[in-house]
Amino acid sequence: MNAEKTQKNIAAAATAIIGQAVLPGAERDFESWQRDLNAAAAYYPGFLGAEVSPPTPLQTDWVVVYRFDSVAHLQAWINSATRQTYLDVGSKYFAGPATQQVVSSGTQMLDPLVTVVVTHRVHPDQVDDFLDWQHRMVEEEGKFEGFRGTELFRPIEGLQEEWTTLYRYDSAEHLDAWLTSPQRHRILAEGARFSDFRLHTIDNSFGSWFAFEGNGTQAPPPPSETRTSLAVWVGLYPTVVLLTLALSPLHLKLWIGLLVGNLLSSFLMSFLTMPFYVNPLLGRWLRPPPDEPVRENLRGLAVVVAAIVVWAVVFYFVTVRWWTLP
Repeated sequence: MNAEKTQKNIAAAATAIIGQAVLPGAERDFESWQRDLNAAAAYYPGFLGAEVSPPTPLQTDWVVVYRFDSVAHLQAWINSATRQTYLDVGSKYFAGPATQQVVSSGTQMLDPLVTVVVTHRVHPDQVDDFLDWQHRMVEEEGKFEGFRGTELFRPIEGLQEEWTTLYRYDSAEHLDAWLTSPQRHRILAEGARFSDFRLHTIDNSFGSWFAFEGNGTQAPPPPSETRTSLAVWVGLYPTVVLLTLALSPLHLKLWIGLLVGNLLSSFLMSFLTMPFYVNPLLGRWLRPPPDEPVRENLRGLAVVVAAIVVWAVVFYFVTVRWWTLP
């Protein structure tokens, strides 16, 4: 029964993607204000989670993603007096009006790599032509390297009038190749009547270190920066020590040894350490359920401490008792 209820909640989940430009110098105050706003959202029925993504070279705005178990619950939060009161207070940090897109489907979050959000206003008489045009667009996107998939969401009555498309690439370089391609410009020209659209990119590339559930499907980065840092520590410590031991016979100078070691550790962390060691070990702690009891958090911290202690003991015996670095 619980599993069935969970599946129904996931199937009806609604996500709001809000982009906000922030005045220079107000970033720290905005981030603190946004944390308070997200904490207030957690008291509303159906709240599943909130994520904040600061600007990057690829993503110019702060992006906040809210997830609720239904459109009705999301709408209640978006239109609530509580949120409006917070917005009135936080408006002094804003550099302009916010953008907002709402999607509703079984997808609970955005791809943790590079996601582009495009919204279109489509006249009811042109819906069939718009869908045909979108189909041609997806066919062309799928021919480009790094394409991870696309989703199209219909307007939601009373909440959003636009059609929303999410499409994903595995890197900013692959995304840029598509955005600047002659194929895309040709398709855009064919759909000139649908040229009234907005596009913005959500960059969450570091989140790929936490991009695996137990069954291999995509998942968002952990909701806590502290947990993220501790999880990276659990993976980084053995990775760096093992690489140091492996490279020590080469007698590299410090500057070149660190250069090579950092490069190799980045690849190992992305493709081996995080997906096959850290995420399976700390998966539940990194992505806790909304009603996580305190003991689960303490249990996760205990696993972190135990993992570090085990590695420290192993490396003590390896480097002190059994072998000394040349």
